[in-house]
Amino acid sequence: MTQASPAPDAAATGAPSAHRPGALAGVRVLDLSRILAGPWSTQNLADMGADVIKVERPGEGDDTRAWGPPFLTDPETGRIDSSYFISVNRGKRSITIDMASAEGQAMVRELAAQSDILVENYKVGTLARYGLGYEDLRQVNPKLVYCSITGFGQTGPYAELPGYDFVFQGLGGLMSITGEPDEVPGGGPMKVGIAVADVLSGMYATVAILGGLTHARATGVGQQLDIALLDCVIALTSYQALNWMMSGNTPQRIGNAHSNIVPYQVFACREGHIIIAVANDGQYQRYCQAIGLPELATDPRYRTVGDRNRNRGELIPVIAERMRTRSRDEWIEILNAVNVPTGPIKTIPEAFDDPQVVHRQMRVQAQRANGQVLPLLASPLRMSETPVAYDRAPPRLGEHTDEVLRTVLGYSAEKIAALRAAKAI
Repeated sequence: MTQASPAPDAAATGAPSAHRPGALAGVRVLDLSRILAGPWSTQNLADMGADVIKVERPGEGDDTRAWGPPFLTDPETGRIDSSYFISVNRGKRSITIDMASAEGQAMVRELAAQSDILVENYKVGTLARYGLGYEDLRQVNPKLVYCSITGFGQTGPYAELPGYDFVFQGLGGLMSITGEPDEVPGGGPMKVGIAVADVLSGMYATVAILGGLTHARATGVGQQLDIALLDCVIALTSYQALNWMMSGNTPQRIGNAHSNIVPYQVFACREGHIIIAVANDGQYQRYCQAIGLPELATDPRYRTVGDRNRNRGELIPVIAERMRTRSRDEWIEILNAVNVPTGPIKTIPEAFDDPQVVHRQMRVQAQRANGQVLPLLASPLRMSETPVAYDRAPPRLGEHTDEVLRTVLGYSAEKIAALRAAKAI
């Protein structure tokens, strides 16, 4: 394993280590998912030490292997893997199985019998047609935690429809509150800069899986988990949805401002832009003093969070004018000195150069068996007794097929050769 050089006091931050077993050591995950939501969840499980066996299509693999550039080219096979694939598949073993074949379906059933968790994101009913649905596999493994991730869920009028992250950001209301108002130049609905519906659904799936695993170990009974991207985006609207439920007013796009807190937005400075995040009355008092407008702290229109929210139209222009009198960096130094939450807007390269991010070792590496070193994002999970390890790089397509069939299912070399000849693997 190769990873970033640790900071001097890295142990205090829960820095990654490969020398202790993970929290999920001994747990086996059969990963039938692809694209992002399912792989994000199974990568979380792999990070915590689970043995994740990723099943891919022979010759093609996960769709995202081709979602680039940028690409990493395998010097031995010439195959390419995109940065997208690499970002969500560390810690896993890849095997190739043709699940449309009878032999492939039999192998998946055998692997499910030897697994604690199964994750899939096929359209509703697809795996059942192959005899690989939850009701089928619970017969061979009653303890199996079977997680199904779909766009709309297993039930309802839209259950059989396909969908991608972008669709759910719109359908779930998220884009209606993201972006500048229509009347502002550049205004209109805007998606989030990453596939947030997929990532969020993967995180919710991880939570549900760990709950299901705990229940299965206590009772000996598994269950099916029904995770829908639409449900997760609806849940993400959180306080904005409650704003509407409690007031009857439809939340609107307000750009970089906050619906409930003022001042909590981006301001233009003499040079650059700054984020001001004043979340309570004490911070507001200190902020007004620091920027040289103490009268705003005592003005009855702005004393409380509710007052400032009701009167933001009068308050924000006054603050905006003052923020233009100094540079971004000058204001950050002034406001940090009085503990007012503030910060710059950085590019991704700038964020990774930040000394706090460097200290937290958020950029790591892992090496494939062929010697290729892959850059990776570190997991944000910092666990003192069971730290995350990065000792298995995102796999090459089918890299572990023979290994898994031999060691997990006990297949002989002759049987593996026959399956390969039949194009089942």
